Amino acid sequence: MAESTTEQLAGDARPQLDLAGAAWQSSGQGRRSNVQIAFVDGFVAMRDRRDPGVPAVIFSPGEWRAFVLSARDGEFDLT
Repeated sequence: MAESTTEQLAGDARPQLDLAGAAWQSSGQGRRSNVQIAFVDGFVAMRDRRDPGVPAVIFSPGEWRAFVLSARDGEFDLT
């Protein structure tokens, strides 16, 4: 498991995770899958496969659940 440190960022208690050794998983199959996630120290990190140098978005377990449920409900669908 990757090491993590905790730092306060503008009132955000979100930890700064060490993602160097993270096992990134693609969201789907083939070239159309650009989103990758990794489970690190009890959090979920999400990044763009095409640009892994951009900082990942970090979700707590509750935030991840809310995000997934909202996506399933079509909240983020483009019209």
